[in-house]
Amino acid sequence: MPKVLPACLAGSLNISGAKKKWVDRRGEKIYLTERLIIVDSDALSATFAALADPTRRAILARLASGEASVTDLAEPFDISLPAISRHLKVLERARLIARGREGQWRPCRLRADALEEVADWVEHYRRFWTEGFDRLDEYLRELKRKEKTHGGSRRRK
Repeated sequence: MPKVLPACLAGSLNISGAKKKWVDRRGEKIYLTERLIIVDSDALSATFAALADPTRRAILARLASGEASVTDLAEPFDISLPAISRHLKVLERARLIARGREGQWRPCRLRADALEEVADWVEHYRRFWTEGFDRLDEYLRELKRKEKTHGGSRRRK
């Protein structure tokens, strides 16, 4: 699925600019942001749900350093192998990991594409918090200027 909707496709999906937030493309619900970035809402929801669990985040952190077997991934946790396998299935459904097969060994490895989709989605909202911090910085500078100009005239009780 494309990440960015080219202008030539906007007409074929009956989108007038970027005013419609949800687009149905062949039965798939897709979220359309103002910058025309398309994200499969179900995949994004699955990714966030998978990332919500601290055990799964720890597994991803371990896989960031390289492939590992299920046994290796289970070692630091005080939970059963079937529980680890369930966590891995959630991560695999969210496309955060891939599992291979090399003889008896079934290595797990991190897939960056789903994390990239999350990063793209979050990046769109970054301007809201950076603009808020910029306004706060300006307000604090203004308070300091006022304090310098009126600092000596204040009386303390």
